[in-house]
Amino acid sequence: MGRFDQVRINLRRAYEQRLEKARLEREAAAATPPVLEEAPPPPPPPPLDPGHPSTMSRDDAEIPRGLRLTAAWSWRLLVLVAALAVLLWLVGRLRTVLIPLSIALLLSALLAPMMGFLRRRVRLPPSLAAFLVLITGLAAVAGVLTLVVTEFVDGFPALADKASDGVNQIQDWLTTGPLHLNGSQLDATFDAATNWLNDNRGTLTDSAVSTATATIEFFALLLLVLFVTFFFMRDGHRIWLFLTGVLPTPARDPIRRAGEAAWHTLVAYVRATVLVAFIDALGIGLLLVIIDVDFWFPLATMVFLAAFVPIIGATVSGAVAVLVALVDEGPISALVVLIGVIAVQQLEGHVLQPLIMGRAVSVHPLAVIVAISTGVVLAGIIGALVAVPLVAVLNTGIRHLVQNRNEPPPDSVIISAD
Repeated sequence: MGRFDQVRINLRRAYEQRLEKARLEREAAAATPPVLEEAPPPPPPPPLDPGHPSTMSRDDAEIPRGLRLTAAWSWRLLVLVAALAVLLWLVGRLRTVLIPLSIALLLSALLAPMMGFLRRRVRLPPSLAAFLVLITGLAAVAGVLTLVVTEFVDGFPALADKASDGVNQIQDWLTTGPLHLNGSQLDATFDAATNWLNDNRGTLTDSAVSTATATIEFFALLLLVLFVTFFFMRDGHRIWLFLTGVLPTPARDPIRRAGEAAWHTLVAYVRATVLVAFIDALGIGLLLVIIDVDFWFPLATMVFLAAFVPIIGATVSGAVAVLVALVDEGPISALVVLIGVIAVQQLEGHVLQPLIMGRAVSVHPLAVIVAISTGVVLAGIIGALVAVPLVAVLNTGIRHLVQNRNEPPPDSVIISAD
């Protein structure tokens, strides 16, 4: 084979290799799916000029800012009012249970210092300490009630005679005084009162039956209060830990600390109220003893108990003391008792309460009046008794949560656009 033939064979082999390479490239291109080019993103919408960061659309931007704020506040206030109405309805429906729980909570706060003394100093077991404290409290209450009832029963006939003489004096004054009423007008008044009693005898009888039923309910509630108070004193801390244990983890510790602060406030409030009530009862009782008014001990006891209802309780108990002094000793003694009651109330309001209670349990007088009114509407006298301490507890708890809340740093609330 010549050189020329060898060159021709090499060219042919190169040509065939090129054809084979082109064929393989075409097959590879046919097996690979075509790659589509991504469409360009749509242009961003023109920026809004809402006028306020809370505006979410162009329609909101057309509404005046004042109207938007008014609407936002309105629906939020409606939600709060609806929630408050539901809460009050639940309280009204469950007051048979909530009232004993509230009274037991107050008694536990009142007996907490003695319970702490027996637990820390004497080192008694919780059950034995709670039992001894409860029995001691019951014995003290029973002794005071026995003295009050005994003195009232012994002195009631004499007071009734004096009240009858007082009524006769009033009749004489009505006939000989500036009104100049005649006997027939007075007789007509007393006949109308007698007829009213006869017409409403059935209602009064039903009321007596209702009173008997209420007495049975009272003793049942008393047993419930004693039972709950015992366990509040013995296991109060564990009960609170259990109740707060169902809360979400971030809210658990703040609620626990707020509850502990509220409990200390309740203990301080009850302790200060007892001290102030004792000083009021001591002052008015000594005044009644000096003037020689009957029932000074029951009246002083009533002043002590009424002091647990701020503002209203002192006024009512003072008025009763003045009326008894009027019937028992005459108008001069009643005037002296009235001056003494006003002086004691001024001392309580301007010296004792600010000095003993302090700023930790201070509640505005308007809040006190509203709380007492709400308590009377929902639960009567007992509602008025527990309303103010509960408001003081809520006030302390809410303030503790507000002052110790953990606000996130500004960077943690920024949402990244990536």
